[in-house]
Amino acid sequence: MAKVTPSRQQYLDIKAEYPDCILFYRMGDFYETFDEDAEIAARELDITLTSRPTSPGNDNSRIPMAGVPHHALENYISRLIERGYHVAVCDQIGDVTGRGPVERAVTRVMTPGTIIEPGLLPEKKPSYLLALVPVGNVETGTWNKAGLAYVDITTGEFAATQLEGPNTGVLVLEELARLNPREIIMPENWTQRGVTLPENIHLSPVANWRFEAGTTEQALLDHFRVKTLDGYGLADLPYGVCAAGAILFYLRETQRNSLAQLTSIRAYSTASFMVLDQFTRRNLELTETIRGRSTRGSLLDVLDRTVTAMGARLLRTWINQPLLELDRLNARLDAVETLTGDAALREDLHTALRSVSDIERLTNRLLIGKAGPRDLLALCESLSIVPDIKALIGAMPALKALTDRLDPCEEVYDHIQRAVTDDPPAVMNAMGTIRPGYAQELDDILHQTRDARDWIANLEEVERQRTGLPKLKVSYNKVFGYYIEVSRAQAENVPDDYIRKQTLVNAERFITPELKEYETLVLNAEEQILEVEKQLFEALCHDLCQSSSRLIQTARAIAHLDAFLSLAEVAVREGYTRPTLTRDDVLVIQDGRHPVVEKLLDSGTRYVPNETHFDPDTRIHIITGPNMSGKSTYIRQVALITLMAQIGSFVPADEATIGLVDRIFARIGAQDEIHAGQSTFMVEMVETARILSGSTGHSLIILDEVGRGTSTYDGLAIARAVIEYIHNNPRLNCRTLFATHYHELTELPAILPHTKNFNVAVAEEGDSIVFLHRVVPGGADRSYGVHVAQLAGMPRPVVERARELLAQLEEDGSDFKLRPADNSKKAKSNGPAQLSLFDPEPHPAVETLKHMAVDELSPLEALTKLYELKRMADS
Repeated sequence: MAKVTPSRQQYLDIKAEYPDCILFYRMGDFYETFDEDAEIAARELDITLTSRPTSPGNDNSRIPMAGVPHHALENYISRLIERGYHVAVCDQIGDVTGRGPVERAVTRVMTPGTIIEPGLLPEKKPSYLLALVPVGNVETGTWNKAGLAYVDITTGEFAATQLEGPNTGVLVLEELARLNPREIIMPENWTQRGVTLPENIHLSPVANWRFEAGTTEQALLDHFRVKTLDGYGLADLPYGVCAAGAILFYLRETQRNSLAQLTSIRAYSTASFMVLDQFTRRNLELTETIRGRSTRGSLLDVLDRTVTAMGARLLRTWINQPLLELDRLNARLDAVETLTGDAALREDLHTALRSVSDIERLTNRLLIGKAGPRDLLALCESLSIVPDIKALIGAMPALKALTDRLDPCEEVYDHIQRAVTDDPPAVMNAMGTIRPGYAQELDDILHQTRDARDWIANLEEVERQRTGLPKLKVSYNKVFGYYIEVSRAQAENVPDDYIRKQTLVNAERFITPELKEYETLVLNAEEQILEVEKQLFEALCHDLCQSSSRLIQTARAIAHLDAFLSLAEVAVREGYTRPTLTRDDVLVIQDGRHPVVEKLLDSGTRYVPNETHFDPDTRIHIITGPNMSGKSTYIRQVALITLMAQIGSFVPADEATIGLVDRIFARIGAQDEIHAGQSTFMVEMVETARILSGSTGHSLIILDEVGRGTSTYDGLAIARAVIEYIHNNPRLNCRTLFATHYHELTELPAILPHTKNFNVAVAEEGDSIVFLHRVVPGGADRSYGVHVAQLAGMPRPVVERARELLAQLEEDGSDFKLRPADNSKKAKSNGPAQLSLFDPEPHPAVETLKHMAVDELSPLEALTKLYELKRMADS
């Protein structure tokens, strides 16, 4: 085997410790990658792939190599992280001695969920690392329990829960949809089963033993320095403890310093929040649009008028996690209402908050030892605003809880003010961070070198007068130190004590013995000053860390104020009203509007508001009307108004009384999932099945065009069966908006007493129609499909031919009508019907009963048949 260089061996030894990471290895001004890492980096980053020999003089043993400039490293790393790679950064930590390779060590390991660098993080989104522990039969891939924990190491948020029951997998997917973690860690044996996760989430397998109950519990006890986890509410969440402990192990291996800010863990239950599955979040476009996945056009885009990153993250969390607790919701609404009543106060608060930096993430950078001088300055400036904020909101009862939590941390502010200069360097690699007068040791060094600095500062003027050369300059660079520069034409006129140092095209550079002496004094002092400043800065950061819990408390109070202020500002601008929340099973909206659509209308176009009224006697609204008339917009707006009320927001309506909804399920439109082997119709059926199995009597369901993905007969049959199931199932009978093209379904209110027909009004003008966008009682009797085709720009011959065919079909009629199921197996006669002159015509209800297979009916089917028979008997 060919002998490798010491540097190559050093690389191989370090790489062996991080086999699953792309290793960026610092060499001078570049970070290099080698071997397979180089091939990946070249391919993913579109950089040049070169090679170098592995041993001296052996050009036949070349290895792949690709590098990036050190100053651009973060940009390249971010691109790899977005693609799901893990990256290890190896830096030079020793001095160049000329005796062997420079000492190097991995200083950072970055994975999608453990990034802390501000330039790589989305400012207004949390960055979650999530641990998932399935509990069940790994061989069959079935599980009925799961432990789940998540952490945002940039803010210190740490929480755990436990999910269980026959629908555990669905519950897990709902939490993943809510949290949208950047990375998930799971036991290795489960990841090998081919776990299906939502898109854009990176899965990292971790050794199974990292999730064992005993080791994970001990890891948490050791980290929090407690003897029991009961105080954190984790006593009854053993699998949640496994997930949380696994996160600690993972962070120790990737971001050891990030553990300092994890000072507490919160146990939570999904039962405290409204359930929103991934399909509902997508269909309602809560935080991003379906097309383009852009924030613009989403509910978040409408409601987010925050001015701090902390407030933006909190508001996003509220939208993703509506509450079920009436007291907390009314407290939020009280705060928003207080702020809506005072425009001057809102403006003053906005002005103050614009000067507040991201205290939450700044504090956590401080805790993990990554804060720079300017981070401290930003923290200091933010704290200086807190007393003004407290004074503005201090007298308001609805905001008293925030006032109590707003801590100006005066000693932190004073300490930074005394220690840090007004314009410090970005990082601690240059002098000028520590303010004169802060530390005697530093002041003594500065005093000792002041004469030398003054001498050098005055040297240029002194030498110009001494030599008579008015263009003489005294300058400095890192290569030559201090020097005297004159033009080539005047170089022969310099004094004898000038020693030539460098010759340039148009100038000569000199030094003098005296200048060299002062230079040595100054440069040695600069090194000493920088070292002392670093020590003082580290001590300052350590002292400030003692106030971290108070800083985080203040940060979160400011985030809440910013979120309330945003909701208040939107409420005033858009004419929203405060909803009345109740535990009663009602939903009444007077002149409701879609919060997003009304914002996107052309100027001068008025949004048409609509009413919605649910009570215990009316549970299912069947809404008919043509395409483009606004059915989908209407049912979406009801869901969004309900959701907005349950995050504590005012709503786009003249009046709204909303009984708390435990779940919202929305099935609107269909998206092919060919990559998952699912057609449009299959996706539609899967979503509908989840809704029927997951809803309760307190849920809100919105369904749009169920059954349209298959043939007319099949689709109509499925649509009716779904309505019957919701209506008759004692577990359901919940508030439901069912938009459909199947006009045959308008007969259902005569059979199912808790259903009611509505339609979107249309005005006919000759051969054209005008959509009024008004939802009115009653069923539509026409679909206006040909008219919609005409409005869509269909060629005139196609439209005319469609009208002809439609007329023929209407004249001939259709033999598919909504009617009670015929259980007889008698063959239908093809001949003309003949009336008997003597025998009375049998009653339809009696005939239906004669041929009904009673023993084969389920309870739900029997109930539906009874409704049908009653209708026949009454007719």
